[in-house]
Amino acid sequence: MSYLGIGVSPGNVPVHHVSNLKVIDKRVRIAELILRCLICGLAVVAAVLIATDSQVKVIFTIKKEAKFTDMKVLVFLVIANGLAAAYSLIQVLRCILSMIRGSVLFNKPLAWAIFSGDQLMAYLILAAVAAAAQSGVISKLGQPELQWMKVCNLYGKFCNQVGEGLASSVIVSLSMIVLSGISAFSLFRLYGKNGGKNNAR
Repeated sequence: MSYLGIGVSPGNVPVHHVSNLKVIDKRVRIAELILRCLICGLAVVAAVLIATDSQVKVIFTIKKEAKFTDMKVLVFLVIANGLAAAYSLIQVLRCILSMIRGSVLFNKPLAWAIFSGDQLMAYLILAAVAAAAQSGVISKLGQPELQWMKVCNLYGKFCNQVGEGLASSVIVSLSMIVLSGISAFSLFRLYGKNGGKNNAR
């Protein structure tokens, strides 16, 4: 009995705590599913935009075609987006299965695997985006000190489409960073006071 005359039953506290955990779990799972679907879709869009990009230019009666394979960094970006899309699709299926079964499907080994996979994909796509962005700046502005010309002045359509793919990749990389935070939260919560017992439903 408290001094305010309000009775507090010790048996009510754990039930309230568990219901809060269920609400948090549901929101986390929905946010994770939305992010993974977004990553999967945008990674496919980015890979297709860059991989199908080409432009033919006639220079002094000589035809020159710009393709994404001409820049190894774009090949790396396409591969990174492809891997991100495939990985996200697998995780989307896991999330849907988890929601259908009504359980988090979480134990410590699985949580570590998901956390490690998310970290790896985040670093991979971030590295690919950073490298492609640097090459894009050089292609757009040139490098007078090294006598590198502005390629985008000649291949405007090609550069614009690569830019669109790069913009999609930036969103993918930012979403992967947020997703890594969510998977870290889900993992380290298992090492909390309850040892993750409330998560195994």
